[in-house]
Amino acid sequence: MTPGARIQTSIELFNRAESARAPTDAVMDRFFRGKRYIGAKDRRSIAERVYGELRRRARLDWWLARVVGRNELSALDRQMVRLRAIADLALTDRMTAEDISCLFNGSRHCPEPLNEIEKSIAGALEGQPLDHPEMPNWVAFEYPGWLDPMFVELWGDDLARQFNALSEPAALDLRVNSLKCERPEAIASLSRESIESEATQLSPLGLRIRQRVRLGGIDTFRNGLVEVQDEGSQLIALLSDAKPGMTVIDYCAGAGGKTLAMAATMNNKGTLVACDISEKRLYRMNDRLTRAGVSNVVTQPLDGRSATPLLEPSVADRVVLDVPCSGTGTWRREPDAKWRLTPPELEQTLEKQRRITRTGQRLVKPGGRLIYATCSVLPCENEDQAKWFLTNHPDFELVPIGQVWAETVGTPCPINGPYLRLSPADNATDGFFAAVFERRK
Repeated sequence: MTPGARIQTSIELFNRAESARAPTDAVMDRFFRGKRYIGAKDRRSIAERVYGELRRRARLDWWLARVVGRNELSALDRQMVRLRAIADLALTDRMTAEDISCLFNGSRHCPEPLNEIEKSIAGALEGQPLDHPEMPNWVAFEYPGWLDPMFVELWGDDLARQFNALSEPAALDLRVNSLKCERPEAIASLSRESIESEATQLSPLGLRIRQRVRLGGIDTFRNGLVEVQDEGSQLIALLSDAKPGMTVIDYCAGAGGKTLAMAATMNNKGTLVACDISEKRLYRMNDRLTRAGVSNVVTQPLDGRSATPLLEPSVADRVVLDVPCSGTGTWRREPDAKWRLTPPELEQTLEKQRRITRTGQRLVKPGGRLIYATCSVLPCENEDQAKWFLTNHPDFELVPIGQVWAETVGTPCPINGPYLRLSPADNATDGFFAAVFERRK
């Protein structure tokens, strides 16, 4: 593909993602599956352009508003994807207006020629730096402006360090499947397939890979020795303290990452119930369970129709609630998710979290534990919800995370305070939160 064709393809991808309001990676996968003629090198270049623009979106928009005028830019809303592409070429690639016009030449597979407004924008941005001292925090660090008070209150003077880490692309984390091997064996197996991995600092089961890897093509993954799971998510599964012989409920199982991890710590002994509102997600988990050699998992759709003794009150030793959340802790993996989040959606999410927690706590037996977890960094979804739970459920008490860490992970706990709070800047993981509650006997 020509450079101009790559730019046009990235513009098409952005338009599709915005109209579908779907994750860009999912849109990109579907797009490329339908265009097999696009080679690997071109796909990589297009993907880098798309994800790069997503990570620079607030700054690109700030510059566009500065050179066009905010009111005038609003009138050009339908052209924003194309205008961002022009701004990115000028500010990031340091292209001149003439260079950009050469790419937007209207020839086959290339973008249509620049109109007069676009030529003016390209000229005004020529030679300008991407970053500017007049940018407010939310622009400079790339997050929605309405979240600014929450992040300033959370991180204060540490805002720059936290967001610099949250904006960087994440490495690939794997969890060693202890049902099949130990960590040194997994490292050796990956090495034989020319994949270098390193042990994670916090999780005793984690491996980190910094090179590009197509996992479906390697035997170490196909044979179930490793599973994809961020180190922070591995830690939450460990902190659940799921032991052999227990009854454990993964109430919001999703794709099954924590289900698989807990099945391994249970050594396939006891009962592990994986629940989700999506029966399709649970069905897709079956291949992962088979590959990992897991045999003690029962799947249960939460469709409101089927009843099962496995979800009767006071039946479970452990109930894990990895509740739906804003996903702010995963922005380094999903940079487009931040721009889809709205204030009403956050309010709905908070109510959903409380509703799920009210339901999930009923399943915990006396002496059992409830593990509340999110992949969010926002206190309103984390500490505030934990305090709400303790206020409204006095039959539970908080178990300090340091105590749980000593019982389960075993290494020195890096967290001070009653809860688990992780971030890319502090722990090189995604942003995670967990609170452990125990029902009084």
